[in-house]
Amino acid sequence: APLSHVTAGMIGVGECCTPHGRFPAKVAFVSHGLEPVTLGAKEGLALLNGTQFSTAYALAALFEAEVLYQSALVAGALSTDAAKGSDAPFDPRIHLLRKHRGQIETADALRNLMAGSAIRESHRVGDERVQDPYCLRCQPQVMGAAIDVLRKAADTLETEANGVTDNPLIFAEDDTALSGGNFHAEPVAFAADMIALAVCEIGSLSERRIAMLVDPALSGMPAFLTPKPGLNSGFMIPQVTAAALVSENKQKAYPASVDSIPTSANQEDHVSMAAHGARRLIGMVENATAVIGIELLAAAQGCDFHQPLASSAALEAVRKLVRAEVPHLDNDRHFHPDMEKAIAMVRSGAA
Repeated sequence: APLSHVTAGMIGVGECCTPHGRFPAKVAFVSHGLEPVTLGAKEGLALLNGTQFSTAYALAALFEAEVLYQSALVAGALSTDAAKGSDAPFDPRIHLLRKHRGQIETADALRNLMAGSAIRESHRVGDERVQDPYCLRCQPQVMGAAIDVLRKAADTLETEANGVTDNPLIFAEDDTALSGGNFHAEPVAFAADMIALAVCEIGSLSERRIAMLVDPALSGMPAFLTPKPGLNSGFMIPQVTAAALVSENKQKAYPASVDSIPTSANQEDHVSMAAHGARRLIGMVENATAVIGIELLAAAQGCDFHQPLASSAALEAVRKLVRAEVPHLDNDRHFHPDMEKAIAMVRSGAA
């Protein structure tokens, strides 16, 4: 159906969206000096009967998920320093033994982000804590798995975008028409489900770090990251917001590909649900982007408490970028504008 609506507009049927609003397709064409497309033999079926819609939506979300992954690494490293966490779990020897590419690369990135941090050096000796919580210690394992899954999805979608998903297929060299099933979008549905799982887990791990930072028993910092706990709620509600967004993503992450409902008098008796699986992804990425934005604010607030000790050069640059837009939270204020600014940083890839 989505491809039908697109194609209908091309041939002057239905409605088209223009910079000035939505108009009947023929009116829109005339106002822009265009002529409807005249389709040739089989072109109508080729435009309707394929996986273009699902593939395009999945690719759009994939590109945003890659930016999300990078921002989550930065936020995670900043949170690790804010919590005075250890960089020992990022030692390359640990990850080379397991051999997963994403895990190795994620550990390298986190280690490099924290390199030279005075905050880290301040507790390298004499720290009685044995191990950090999983949300800090297991970042290479979780985030590495996420980027590996995103790469697999990217490989599938690249193949699909450059493949032929029409039916029937005409082979001109021997004048043969073959009816097959290349229109079945199961590969795209699986890829969309993989993207959903990765995005969900990236946000979930971030929310756990936020929860850890606002808990004085775990972070060693003032409750809810406010200098005056009790009088102020600080980051209490931002953490609740992050938890709500993560919970919504968990619901959306249910695999679309395991669903199917027969249509067309049972001729189409098994379908991939790839369109549903792909359409939900942009919303999931937006939710996770908001969670990472909240974490950036919480991590910057936590590092502020350690001054005059500074983080690494890379992480200090991020903290200063945040502080250029959002001041330190001393007393409670309307926090939504601050969150929107941080979310914009994540969305743009600036942080």
